[in-house]
Amino acid sequence: MNANRALWEKGDFTRVAATMRESGEELVRDLGVGPETDVLDVGCGDGTTAIPAAQAGATVLGVDIAANLVAAGNARAQKLGLDRCRFEQGDACELQGATDGRYDLVLSVFGAMFAPHPDDVARELVRVTRPGGRVVMGNWIPGDPTLVAQLLRISSAYAPPPPEGFVSPMAWGQPETVTERFAGAGVSPRDVRCEEATFTFRSPEPPSAVLARFTEYYAPTMNAIAAAAAAGREAELRAELEELFAQQNTSAVGTSIPATYLRVSVQC
Repeated sequence: MNANRALWEKGDFTRVAATMRESGEELVRDLGVGPETDVLDVGCGDGTTAIPAAQAGATVLGVDIAANLVAAGNARAQKLGLDRCRFEQGDACELQGATDGRYDLVLSVFGAMFAPHPDDVARELVRVTRPGGRVVMGNWIPGDPTLVAQLLRISSAYAPPPPEGFVSPMAWGQPETVTERFAGAGVSPRDVRCEEATFTFRSPEPPSAVLARFTEYYAPTMNAIAAAAAAGREAELRAELEELFAQQNTSAVGTSIPATYLRVSVQC
């Protein structure tokens, strides 16, 4: 099996995505998605941004490499009666069946950044966007002090070293790298805009319960827990993560943890 597919079919990311719904809705509103918008959401998960885009009236295709997330997305769309929203399995590095210049908005929020061949990803995102359309990405920022960058930093310290040739997904959070990759896909650097924005993880549960969702269902954290356990360091890792979630929480009741990301907008 494709290693990236195996990673994201591990666990159940829908449990983590449940804490991200409100921020997905806010992003869609901010992008001005409406009934005339034809949207492709790449690395869509179970529809954190695809579902609200469809609720705004857009025609939406969500593509994800993980079959379980595709099934979950289709179930959500069906339950909500969104007949112009569907999900299918696919690879951000090669969007098979996607017509050149088909979509008004090609969206990928914390999805395509994890695909293993970033230059191919940039070319594919540009290829399927209509002239005058937009590519919008949300990418975690390396070294950022907020939740997800720190979660991935801590997890990587306990995980086995990556394979030879591995390209860190966090490079998508560097504006100069993003500009270079889209330039390689034929986009003028002046048409690539990068700015910091915030996604917030919200839950009525305490931070310890939200952390449990990550340790039990989020593949990178699951892998780190397994590696730490094998090395006799599981308690050490869990203590670091508990401290991280407690410190980052801004709510006196439940959980509200902001995470800074790089919002990329590419005019095609």
